[in-house]
Amino acid sequence: QVQLVESGGGLVEAGGSLRLSCAASGLTFSTYVMAWFRQAPGKEREFVAAMSGSGRYTYYADSVKGRFTISRDNAKNTVYLQMNNLKPEDTAVYYCAADWRISTGEDYDYWGQGTQVTVSL
Repeated sequence: QVQLVESGGGLVEAGGSLRLSCAASGLTFSTYVMAWFRQAPGKEREFVAAMSGSGRYTYYADSVKGRFTISRDNAKNTVYLQMNNLKPEDTAVYYCAADWRISTGEDYDYWGQGTQVTVSL
């Protein structure tokens, strides 16, 4: 019923930018918190950013603060992650997640399949 589909990943040089998108279906999008997580090979999945349904509340991991921006378009049922000044340590699979309440943990109800971001030197 609920489906989250990420897109926009790819290969970029350090210092470059990418914008990820996550299209949601099967839920009342504007009432859900949307979040981004990432997982590098051999590492634990980590929180990146989250935004409340209205867009009023946002949270960022310290590692991306000032470089990444989360936004959402409730009319399009889509959440975005604008990633600027990318670093090799940003290389990971990026996952979209949705839940009723905002959290920096991993207890989100719904998850996408992920999109690969690779940052080269």
